[in-house]
Amino acid sequence: MMDSIVSLPFIWAFGILFVIVMLRSNGTYWAGRGLAAGGRKTKMKKYLDSAAVQRAEKIIARWGAPAVSVSFLTIGVQTAINMSAGLGRMPLRRYIPATVIGSIAWAAIYATIGLAAFDAAVAAAAGSPWALLTLVLLVGAAALATHLFRVSRRRKLDIADCPVMTPESSSGTEVAGA
Repeated sequence: MMDSIVSLPFIWAFGILFVIVMLRSNGTYWAGRGLAAGGRKTKMKKYLDSAAVQRAEKIIARWGAPAVSVSFLTIGVQTAINMSAGLGRMPLRRYIPATVIGSIAWAAIYATIGLAAFDAAVAAAAGSPWALLTLVLLVGAAALATHLFRVSRRRKLDIADCPVMTPESSSGTEVAGA
């Protein structure tokens, strides 16, 4: 089926693929929303309304849109991210633009080069264990660097609360005879 779509003129192939991916991603999103709504009518309500889940929903609402857009450039996680956006009740004002951007990218890629570039990269990595190891190390290093950057931004040290930087003698908690 994909071959017959890709054999059409670019504008038709792009349009058909765009509609297909929009239907698929929005269907997955709404399935997630339905599961979240249904879960709130069961014994899971207390867990789904917990502070941890509400924090996760706020994170998804704020940072989920870029993840949704980028997921269209991946293979294997797109459905999971769209489902997570639905389960996390990402606002439509953020989800729809992210889906449109991702769908445009996905349709453009599939209407032009399709999976040929991806297949070539996998074949090159599979042919050389060093290339595969290098790719894994680069992805791991990028993930670690991103994590460390985010942690460092979150943990800004407040000097007033730091026991090392604040003199203890002024607080009157010195140990007598020490």
